Amino acid sequence: MRILQIVPSVSLVYGGPSQMVLGLSKALAAEGIDVTLITTNSNGDTDQLPLDVPIAQPIKQDGYEIIYFPCSPFRRYKFSLGLLQWLAQNANKYDLAHIHALFSPVSTAAATIARSKKLPYILRPLGTLDPADLQKKKQLKQIYGLLLEKPNLAGAAGVHFTSIEEAKVSERYGTQTKDLIIPLGVDLPSNLPAKGTARQQLGIRSDCPLILFMSRIDPKKGLDLLLPALEKLQAKELDFHFVLAGANPQDADYEHKIKQAIQTSTLAQQTTITGFVQGELKLALLQDADLFVLPSYYENFGIAVAEAMAMGLPVVISDRVHIWQDIQSANAGWVTPCDVGKLTEALQSAIEAQEERKQRGENARQLTQAKYSWRAIAKEVIQAYKNIVTKHND
Repeated sequence: MRILQIVPSVSLVYGGPSQMVLGLSKALAAEGIDVTLITTNSNGDTDQLPLDVPIAQPIKQDGYEIIYFPCSPFRRYKFSLGLLQWLAQNANKYDLAHIHALFSPVSTAAATIARSKKLPYILRPLGTLDPADLQKKKQLKQIYGLLLEKPNLAGAAGVHFTSIEEAKVSERYGTQTKDLIIPLGVDLPSNLPAKGTARQQLGIRSDCPLILFMSRIDPKKGLDLLLPALEKLQAKELDFHFVLAGANPQDADYEHKIKQAIQTSTLAQQTTITGFVQGELKLALLQDADLFVLPSYYENFGIAVAEAMAMGLPVVISDRVHIWQDIQSANAGWVTPCDVGKLTEALQSAIEAQEERKQRGENARQLTQAKYSWRAIAKEVIQAYKNIVTKHND
């Protein structure tokens, strides 16, 4: 099979959900699928330089081919006329397109072109059909959804949701869709930094429970719940160190607000703010942390949670992170409502129970290996592709 992956950008700026297309493409290629990934060179808002990549030239990468197109004429919206022209000219060379992101002009137009060229396509919403997400720019999204995304959903061979809960709550604009429930995958390198590397680098005591938040600094991530909860733990004189690892180049004001809230509170004494982390420091933090926390208001999957669990980290998450049921069933962490008091209780239980943390961390590792490895995910995706292509060709 020849498969097209289409995503507005794979820049780190846009977080894990976009980046996961790289992991999926690599895993599919390892299973013998011919994959071409087309995307733009977008790297954030217009004051950011675009990605420094060859333009409109196929690049071999991890067994598949990736082609970057320039953002033009609307760079801010990750739009690329060149990408769409290429798709219109080459759609007939592929068996299926897997399109990632709704409410993004280039993805919306790509689905329209695929439909006109009789190329079957799968849509992955990336959480954009969640009612909570649809509240942002509500009127604009309502018009956009009804006029543009409704026909794309109606014409899709499948809609790729990453959890049952995401599929359950997602808006369909009155259309009937063929839902594919397939989670995302994680693969962490085998050569990890030595234990203690992050603590030494950041000056954190080795005998102090390290609580790690590693995600985009965004209002939906529940930091307005987490910071008061940590202050309550501090008032109870619990020993811990908090690391805030993340950034948000697209909302610098909110990022600044969160940092200021920490720096002007008593938490400043027990907190390290790293900014965005990647590479060795990211792995070192996951290696050295005792607990990973993400009390999001909504999260269609939570790739950061899966990455933490793959490292054997127990997690404290909200029941709005849509893989919470897997985590609860596997006893791989603590699940709490979006409530400061309940979150405080869960964090206190986790901090005070060292042996329980270790056991839940091991459960987390086993859950990830069984359910969220890229190899397992690739096999599920390939079967879905085969079913769609066979049905289309009949």
